[in-house]
Amino acid sequence: MKYLLDKLFLRSNNLDNVSHDLKDLTYKTPANKIFKAINSYSDVSEIRYVGGCVRKIINKEKIDDIDLATNLDPKDVCEALKKSEINFYETGIEHGTITALIDDYKFEITSLREDISTDGRHAEVKFSKDWKKDASRRDFTINAIYSDKEGNLFDPYHGKEDLEKGEVNFIGNPEKRIKEDYLRILRYLRFFLNYSKQKHKSENIKHIKMNLDGISKLSKERLLDELKKILSPKILENINNDKFCLEILEAIFPQLKYFKIFTKLNSYSSQVLKELDFIFIISLLVIDQTDNVDYFLYKFNISKKDQIRLKNIHEFYNEKITSKTFSKENLNRIFYFKGKEILIDILSFRIFKLKKLDNNLIELIKFYKDMIKPIMPIKADNLMAKYKITEGKVLGDKLRMIEKEWVNNNFKISDQQVENIINN
Repeated sequence: MKYLLDKLFLRSNNLDNVSHDLKDLTYKTPANKIFKAINSYSDVSEIRYVGGCVRKIINKEKIDDIDLATNLDPKDVCEALKKSEINFYETGIEHGTITALIDDYKFEITSLREDISTDGRHAEVKFSKDWKKDASRRDFTINAIYSDKEGNLFDPYHGKEDLEKGEVNFIGNPEKRIKEDYLRILRYLRFFLNYSKQKHKSENIKHIKMNLDGISKLSKERLLDELKKILSPKILENINNDKFCLEILEAIFPQLKYFKIFTKLNSYSSQVLKELDFIFIISLLVIDQTDNVDYFLYKFNISKKDQIRLKNIHEFYNEKITSKTFSKENLNRIFYFKGKEILIDILSFRIFKLKKLDNNLIELIKFYKDMIKPIMPIKADNLMAKYKITEGKVLGDKLRMIEKEWVNNNFKISDQQVENIINN
């Protein structure tokens, strides 16, 4: 008999939309294969949904990941998955996490745990069979809701009720929770801005401010990963309405100077806000005519491609804006030499920064989005054959000059123009 007491006293038998949607998650995704593999492993083995996916179903949000918890230890989880021929890899086996792969789905499976010791950034854990103890080590009540495959909830800290009331409550003592992992300060901001319908509790404000220095113990990778989750469209629209959250975010990320840009968006910016990616949002928050973007890039390790995107926008707007800045000739050069994505970034950045909507910029975005990069019609072989130029530096220089003229002339060039460049 599986944990009779928790079934009797701590589960809710949801015969509503939540239960229905959790069942859909089970039977309309390969999750049912995971449940079968784990639940059939032994007489007492069990697995449940936990955390984000349950929270999002209750709140009628789109689910983007599926986390599960099990009373099996990691080596038995691996054995159960092997027996069912389910591919997996050891995401963080020392902390009890295995990631199973079925079709295009990833399922993060974590063994029930208890914290032995914590230092504000890492925890030493031991594996457990106790669902309540596993719940007690989690950060917020709304993240400690479990469900079986049929949608029956195990909710020992009344997270569903808190979610419906719009309350973000730490499990147990807020200061203790924060000191276990200082990233919980940022997680509190994220969940509060996403879900809260209430004011901040004074004890939460006090303990977050008192422990803000602990953020320095966290790796830049963990900070950046959490920042990506915070800078979502919904939160961006809410940040400026919450003085405390804004204050803490600016203290942790002083490079993010321009949150106010999201307070009064023009109609186009409001419409495309949900489509913006993280790096473009960062560009709006950090780029100005100082070295602020360089400071951000120095502090946080982002990919070379993303660094180039930020630097290109920064370089463009570091120059004085004139009547020629947004001319077709100038934009064609950017399009051809730096690429469509950079050009769209530059135009979109301008739209977001302007208070008044510029329809010409919108038309330019539409134009260049549909445009295919032209191919330079003059090749080295043409010049070598027609003008008897041998391969080498002179040929390369002439080709570059011809290409530049062709781009500047709206991707057109006459034979006479080519001849003039060759004979110069």
